[in-house]
Amino acid sequence: MTRVNIVLMLAVLASALYLVDLQYQSRRLFAELEAINADARKLATENERLQVEKRAQATPFRVEKLAREQLRMTSATPAVTYYVTYASGAAPASTSPNASGSAK
Repeated sequence: MTRVNIVLMLAVLASALYLVDLQYQSRRLFAELEAINADARKLATENERLQVEKRAQATPFRVEKLAREQLRMTSATPAVTYYVTYASGAAPASTSPNASGSAK
């Protein structure tokens, strides 16, 4: 009878240790999951902020202002427009205004 009690006591003790280890792993995984979710929320917030900033940077007024100031671009007018004509059967003329002087 004592052998059976000792075996049963060892089985209960092993089962208890297994359950404690299982609960520890469960809590560790839950804490890791919460940390990953917090990182995901931070990344989503950062992504939203960057999207708003991108929309603010790409407004037509700002793009036009940068084109005028930094790139020194101007609007196309008939005075600065070059027209290129092709003679039938001939090789195409150069589109550069300095190359052939076909500007009108």
